[in-house]
Amino acid sequence: MWLNSLFLILCLVLAVSFDYVSAVVCGDSMFFTPNGTYDTNRRLVLATLASNVISQDGYYNVSVGEGPGMIYALGMCIPGTEPQTCSDCIQASSKYLLQDCQNQTDSYDWSPPFCYVRYSNSSFYDEITLKPQYAEYYTGDIPGNVTEFNRLWEDLMRRMITATSSSTPGSPARRHYTVDMIPFTGFVNIYALMQCIPWISSEDCQKCLLENVRRQQNCCSKYKGGSVRRPVCYSLTDTSPFFGAFDNITLSPPPQGPLPQAPRTSPPLGDLTKKDGKTISTRTIVAIVVPVAIIVLLLALGFAFYRRRKSYKPMKLQTNDIFAADDDMTNTHQLQYDLNTIEAATDNFSDENKLGEGGFGVVYKGTFSNGTEIAVKRLTRTSRQGFQEFKNEVVVVAKLQHNNLVRLLGFCMEREEKILVYEFLCNKSLDMFLFDSTSRPQLDWPKRYNIIEGIARGILYLHRDSRPKVIHRDLKASNILLDAGMNPKIADFGLAKIFAVEQTRDETSRIAGTYGYMAPEYMNLGQFSMESDVYSFGVLVLEIISGHTSSRFYRIGDTDCNLVTYAWKIWRTGSYAAEEFVDPTFGDNYQIEQVTRCIHIALLCHQADHADRPKICKINSMLTSSKISLPAPHEPGFLVPSRRA
Repeated sequence: MWLNSLFLILCLVLAVSFDYVSAVVCGDSMFFTPNGTYDTNRRLVLATLASNVISQDGYYNVSVGEGPGMIYALGMCIPGTEPQTCSDCIQASSKYLLQDCQNQTDSYDWSPPFCYVRYSNSSFYDEITLKPQYAEYYTGDIPGNVTEFNRLWEDLMRRMITATSSSTPGSPARRHYTVDMIPFTGFVNIYALMQCIPWISSEDCQKCLLENVRRQQNCCSKYKGGSVRRPVCYSLTDTSPFFGAFDNITLSPPPQGPLPQAPRTSPPLGDLTKKDGKTISTRTIVAIVVPVAIIVLLLALGFAFYRRRKSYKPMKLQTNDIFAADDDMTNTHQLQYDLNTIEAATDNFSDENKLGEGGFGVVYKGTFSNGTEIAVKRLTRTSRQGFQEFKNEVVVVAKLQHNNLVRLLGFCMEREEKILVYEFLCNKSLDMFLFDSTSRPQLDWPKRYNIIEGIARGILYLHRDSRPKVIHRDLKASNILLDAGMNPKIADFGLAKIFAVEQTRDETSRIAGTYGYMAPEYMNLGQFSMESDVYSFGVLVLEIISGHTSSRFYRIGDTDCNLVTYAWKIWRTGSYAAEEFVDPTFGDNYQIEQVTRCIHIALLCHQADHADRPKICKINSMLTSSKISLPAPHEPGFLVPSRRA
């Protein structure tokens, strides 16, 4: 009885003192140029992965860039991991990958048993890859009958492989994940954890885990536990439970059938009560073992605490590490702000300084110590605007300088924060005037016409005069900011796309934007171009003239239609009159010819065939010179009438 109790104490001491460490596995077949575009995207992905993983319930995959610079990445934590623990683990793994894999294109890290991080230059989410692999054993012989231990271990492996490869619960983080245990002695159990990345097939998951079991049989069969890691699967067994993974499990019967075996050479465990043929007294054992156990326990706790603080120290991101030498990010290192500076400017993001809130996060007003007023866009962890959009804003806006574009002062990527710092514009956004009955009268027709012209000049700069050429893809009233003189400035370049000099069109499978402003070819086919921005501009013009949102319904006959369709149908009937369309707050203080011309231009922007829409340079000429004749518009896209809900 004494021996069993002392043995249990030693097992607990060893369980506490054992330190599961990260095992980064760097690829050995393909390499990238350090500080090139791929490396820059890699650093950006890894820097923001932790916050994205915890905001997506423990699982997040993403692709960034294009061509040789494109990178695919995945991060996940085992189900049930506390968010802070998950974040710490992902950050630590990301840091180790950056440190250890300096130019390997495909690398991964399983940090047992919390998290997994992998990046590659090709999509790997549903593909099986078995190499490179990493195996290790945990010091300590099997505590008992080796033959019986191996038999139970194999039974456990059978049911673990079956359960893991066939598990398909709804959450990606829980797919292909199993923990289980099997009793060995009265005081010792065998614990196991298996996990495959979520989207490989059940067959591939089974194949990978079976290879892990065979590998562990070959390397580690005489030890109490071990782990094997491959790019798409991970398995771990031990005689001690690890990190709360086994708090709530139920035993399942093992499936029948043989498990492929490798030769075993494990010697039997010796008699703990014999030394040189003589019996050691129980008192002697207690006198020796208990003090040693206490000392080891104290040392282990101190060492574990030190390692945890060292390994999981929050990673403070430096801009030079991410953006250095990237052709797309020239000089952005000069734009970084320290988080403490931004917190001081916004009074620690106080509610009193809140300017607005949306799906991306919250915008705050701030004031630097030198008196400069700023607008701080703080993305939330669950923001629809991810790090690719964040990168776009930094890259695109930093290169653009125009009176009708919002000016980016800087950004911050520290701890789990993603923050953009803009010039402060006291009149906020256009939608807050147009669509508010009390504020709308402040925008008379001369101010609105100036806003239309300013937006057109800003788009002209993006499409023709800037280097690089930029397609905004999300032009709408809330993304037009107004300065003290009610001059418009285009903002929010999170969805912007940089075009090559001769490029005119592109496609995407990810349709992102705002319904009502998106051109039909973009919404239906994922095709975007300068003409898709022109379509959005036309919608803005109609909203500015009418004072109503594009989604507002108008009754024509027995059908309802939106703003664009309403303008077109009146135009087609020949009974068009600007008085029916303009904001009634104008009264008689507007030029009917000017308003009519703007509506005509808007309808030209909405033509279903993108080739029929005028270029933005032509639109600018139409707005500034009444001598340029306007062609008759063709039918707009999205003319299907809708019933009032």
